[in-house]
Amino acid sequence: MNNVTEFILLGLTQNPDVQKLLLAVFTVIYFLTVAGNLLIVVTITTSRTLGSPMYFFLSFLSFIDGCCSSTMAPKMIFDLLTEKKTISFSGCMTQLFAEHFFGGVEIILLTVMAYDRYVAICKPLHYMIMMNRQVCGLLVAMAWAGGFLHALIQILFIVWLPFCGPNVIDHFICDLFPLLKLSCSDTHIFGLFVAANSGLMCLLIFSILITSYILILCSLRTHNTEGQRKALSTCTSHVTVVVLFFIPCIFVYLRPMNTFPIDKSVAVFYTVVTPMLNPFIYTLRNSEVKNAMRKLWSQRLILGNNSCE
Repeated sequence: MNNVTEFILLGLTQNPDVQKLLLAVFTVIYFLTVAGNLLIVVTITTSRTLGSPMYFFLSFLSFIDGCCSSTMAPKMIFDLLTEKKTISFSGCMTQLFAEHFFGGVEIILLTVMAYDRYVAICKPLHYMIMMNRQVCGLLVAMAWAGGFLHALIQILFIVWLPFCGPNVIDHFICDLFPLLKLSCSDTHIFGLFVAANSGLMCLLIFSILITSYILILCSLRTHNTEGQRKALSTCTSHVTVVVLFFIPCIFVYLRPMNTFPIDKSVAVFYTVVTPMLNPFIYTLRNSEVKNAMRKLWSQRLILGNNSCE
């Protein structure tokens, strides 16, 4: 039996002055997120020099970051403008599905990118055979399918839970643990399932990724100085993104069904801030991407000048 048709979100704060400040900050962050990730997608898809599998995966990662942020940030920004922050039951389930869908895709894609770097650095002679276009396309398809399956499992469990009231969520988004606290049934077992399906899985994959990058770094001893420098720069960017994504997720989901005040700040970090940082992390240390961006920008300026004439 479900008597709840909508949920009330308490948001990040009830202070009007702080809400105005957050409105300005999150609007800028969201603009930078969309612009930065879109720039990377356009740069990689239009540049002939960025045709390697690493950049193919990076373009999809940027696309996912933009999509993931767009499922959370616009609603959060809009709620900062309104006094009563509500979301329909179906809207809440849709947001929850989108959050875990794009999050699941990103987790698998980060694993694929680590595998790509392992093959490129540790098995360079077999790289073009093992990571041909068909294999890359299959790996991306597996990421999308895996993310969909993860989100579908989560949503199928929670959509059948009875919500009899109250309907107030102490959060700025619909998330699993805050929703479980509102259900009028015993959700202890489901809370353990969430910890296993999300938290334990994140911890396991995070451990595998860090171990793989350690093995990659150990193998660099056989490379020349230039190869070591380039591989170290690339791996540093990847590890930074992995840490920024996984640590907050592990903190939120790998524990019993409890919520803490800091959860909202952590959720802001991995849903809003991290997607904005990823383009900067991947471009600031990558001369090939920066050169391709400069070339793209100069081509746009030339076309603009020609059209004016």
